Formats: sequence, structure tokens, C-alpha cells
Amino acid sequence: MTFVDPLAVMLIGLAMGTFLGAFYYFFKARGNEEQIQSLVAPALAIGLFDFISGFYMSFAWPMTSFGTPYNMLFGDPLLLFGLLLMASGVMIYKNMHLGMIPMLYLLLGIYVLVGAYSIVELKLETGQNLITAMGLYLFDGIGALLAPIAYIKPEGSRKSIYYVEWIILGIGTIFALVIGYMALNGHLAAPP
Repeated sequence: MTFVDPLAVMLIGLAMGTFLGAFYYFFKARGNEEQIQSLVAPALAIGLFDFISGFYMSFAWPMTSFGTPYNMLFGDPLLLFGLLLMASGVMIYKNMHLGMIPMLYLLLGIYVLVGAYSIVELKLETGQNLITAMGLYLFDGIGALLAPIAYIKPEGSRKSIYYVEWIILGIGTIFALVIGYMALNGHLAAPP
């Protein structure tokens, strides 16, 4: 079996998902339900892509193909993120309350932050890769930890926490894009 490395496009898929999450909070703070509904189709499509690519990485990648267990470090949380993104899209489409979904994002955030700790503790990344990986894992992990703010009605001064979440997820999106585009360039220069 030939090993296929779609890491670059998976990171772009992650960036697209966190971008949608960021704008959910932005539109919610502004009370723009029509714009929130416009996120449904992209959330379902990107969620499905993230789920499938995370599933592929979790179960088909060699555990230590590059000396790092990327299947657990990146594939597993991407798989769960894709599932949660699709579930969120369906619930928003049906005008349902998000229910326990924000709490599930919180649990995913803990997983991602444990991954960030492991990156440092186990020296899984170094140099520039360490900086970008930590940026991605810290901002996405903190953004997921803050997802339960969705239970707070964004009225008055409480809107500011929604804008903070928008900024945190936006920064996480930028880190995912930077890593994804660097991976694309690296893979084009020297295919695996």
C-alpha cells in the first residue's frame, strides 16, 4: 500500500472549520441569524471533509511515520472536530438549541491542549515548527474550551466575550493556514 500524505489539505480543512466557528460567534454577537444560517452548508461540507480526512489519518497513517504519532496528535482531534462541525450545522439548520455541543467542543479543547503539552514535553516539534504547532494547538484548544460561552446570550457587555472568541479562533485559523501552506510547499518540493 502506498502512503499518501494529505496533511496540507487537512490543515486547510481545519482552518476552514475554525474560520466558520469564529464567524458563528461574530454573527451571534451582532444578532445576525440570517448570516448564522448561511454557515450551515459550509459547516456540513467542511465537517464531512474534516471527519473523513481525520478518520483516514487516525486509522491509516503509520503511528510513527515521521517519528511523531501524528495520527493521534492531529488526526483524532480533526475527526472529532468534523463530527462536531456537522452536528452543529444540523442543529443550526433545524433552529435547535445547540444543547450539549458546546460542552463536547470543550472536551475536544482539553484533548487539543493535552496535545500541546505533549508537543513540548515529548519534544515532538522543534524550532519554527514548534512555534507554529504551539500557536495552532493553543489557540484552537483555548477556542474550543471557550465554546460554552454559546450558552450566554450576547447582550450588552456580554457581546465582548463573543468577539474575544472570534479573535481567538481567527488566530487559530491563521496558524492552521500558515502550517498548511508551508506543508503544501514542502510536499511539492519533496513529495513523500
